Amino acid sequence: MLKLIRILLAPVTIFFAVLIRIRNWLFDKNIFKSEKVDAKVISIGNLTLGGSGKTPAVISVINILKNAGVKAGLLSRGYGRRSKGYLLVSRGREDIIPVSECSDEMYLVTDECRVPSAVSERRVTGAHKLLNDVPLDVIVLDDAFQHRWIARDLDIVMCDQRFLLKTGKIDQNLLPLGVMREPFSSLKRADIIILNRKFSEKKDIPEKIRKYLENKKVYNGHYEVSGIYDLKTHKQFDMEEFRGQSSLVVCGIARPYSFLNLVEKSGINIKNKMLFPDHKDYTFKEVQSIRKRFYDTNSFSVLATQKDAVKLTNFAAELDDIDIYYLKIELKIENKESFIKEVLSVANN
Repeated sequence: MLKLIRILLAPVTIFFAVLIRIRNWLFDKNIFKSEKVDAKVISIGNLTLGGSGKTPAVISVINILKNAGVKAGLLSRGYGRRSKGYLLVSRGREDIIPVSECSDEMYLVTDECRVPSAVSERRVTGAHKLLNDVPLDVIVLDDAFQHRWIARDLDIVMCDQRFLLKTGKIDQNLLPLGVMREPFSSLKRADIIILNRKFSEKKDIPEKIRKYLENKKVYNGHYEVSGIYDLKTHKQFDMEEFRGQSSLVVCGIARPYSFLNLVEKSGINIKNKMLFPDHKDYTFKEVQSIRKRFYDTNSFSVLATQKDAVKLTNFAAELDDIDIYYLKIELKIENKESFIKEVLSVANN
């Protein structure tokens, strides 16, 4: 049904493509101007609607900067939040505002990295206000490849290997026919491209796509599991402890294939699963449905993604009688020493 709707909306894709071309031309010719702010700016984005691995990449880049003693902060639009305008999420060493006010991804990264962070639909305004609230050397922009109003010193673009292999498929079209925000030709603006194979084997990128990667700094990345954590106590467990168990898998992320595939390959039965839309804002009703499914299927535990966990934590009391865990993953980048030098060169110039 969804595919049919996308096909019916295909004529809109032509209009969207024209708008993108005109907009990028105006920026390229400096008619639309990108504004500089009083800090170095590193943008991490993609070409598609979610699922490329931006959040683990943001965590990785921020940790590189922190470990080098750089004062780094995070700025995002806070997709899916209930609030509007600029909000300071955290100064880095204090409590974080509620997840509903800042978005699941923003809460996750801020909690994980403990750096100053803020949300704002207008990135330039948000950057100025964040720098006024907290002195920073570098601002990391989450999901900002298309937001060209703010100048950046390094543009990193995440590409999902599985998506790149879908040559000839409907997804590799611009919205609304496909899932692309911009055409592959826009990769010419990228300084660094990370090909994220997630939990899959590395495969050759088709020639049709490979031509857009020529003369670019390209890195390969993949996910590794750092452990399974108890939602309530945050105690860490090894994946092997869940092997052979039948868990209720709860997943509200874009393109859940890799997550489900990993869980299944780890020997956990994923027959019982509840899939929700990306950035799912869980309600009491849905938490009750999770409880019901858990007991109806006689599951050993509930296993969720880390992004879902930051929202389900709000219902710890309702889930008190259920063992619920989340899977924590890290982005591993091949030739990481070179990547670290690229990132730190921005901060040190």
